Amino acid sequence: MRHAFLLLLLSMFFVLSGCVSVPSPQFQSSGIQAPYPWTDQDFKSDPENFQFAVVSDRSGRIRPGVFREAVERLNLLQPEFVICVGDLISGYTTEQSVLDKQYDEMDDILDGLEMRFFRVAGNHDITNPLMLSMYRERYGEPYYHFLYKNVLFLVVSTDDPPDAENPRVGRISETQAVYMKKVIDKNRHVRWTWVFMHKPLFAAKGANLVEGWAEIENALAGRPHTVMAGHWHKYGKYCKHGHSYIHLATTGGGSKLRGLEKGEFDHIVWVTMTVEGPRITNLMLDGIHDENVKLAE
Repeated sequence: MRHAFLLLLLSMFFVLSGCVSVPSPQFQSSGIQAPYPWTDQDFKSDPENFQFAVVSDRSGRIRPGVFREAVERLNLLQPEFVICVGDLISGYTTEQSVLDKQYDEMDDILDGLEMRFFRVAGNHDITNPLMLSMYRERYGEPYYHFLYKNVLFLVVSTDDPPDAENPRVGRISETQAVYMKKVIDKNRHVRWTWVFMHKPLFAAKGANLVEGWAEIENALAGRPHTVMAGHWHKYGKYCKHGHSYIHLATTGGGSKLRGLEKGEFDHIVWVTMTVEGPRITNLMLDGIHDENVKLAE
């Protein structure tokens, strides 16, 4: 016991005096003399960096098999987590048995995903009061937030409340707006803020501007942030006050797939969060393959 105590005091002395041993770098090479056959840039191993993936609309004329294929590709990429900007089921019904089948099918697909998945509610997911009730029972509230490595993620519901008669109109309740503003104010010192929503309310102007979103957007002023949405099945990027606002294409939803010029393609968005900010990469779904892409004859 006395011996252990003396060792503890000795280790504290070395720490306080700055005489701690520096661990050897993870990269090691022996027997190689300068000049070296590699460059002198640092390894990308900052513990503050992380990668996550974003997928987009599966429904709105579902093309069967595409989203399940995306799950397989995500497992190859191994992001730390995945976020979807909404519309995972067809919805637009009040038949509970039909909805159970749709939700169960989607849950079965996601059972194959190897990392955490965050939902954003779209108009196809919570079309009417019954669907909203079922969604809450299965998955909780359609709007929420979380923090990861000092980055704030806001998940906004743009069908709050849902209105089956006007599904294209975005709505954010005053209750949700107050919630989001409190979260933003409470987390003033995060290094970045992400906002995920289904309908791209940031593209609305004049009379179409949703008051609840205007309140949230005003609360974001002065802080580094990025906003992503879906719904339109077409890729487009806006730059507002120096910040990126992006609506994504599809991950299995209805699309003519006319390519990059038309913004119509199936993709996974790969985000690397660095200390300087996010690096955003669009990966075309048909361009991601495993090691068996071509077997030797």
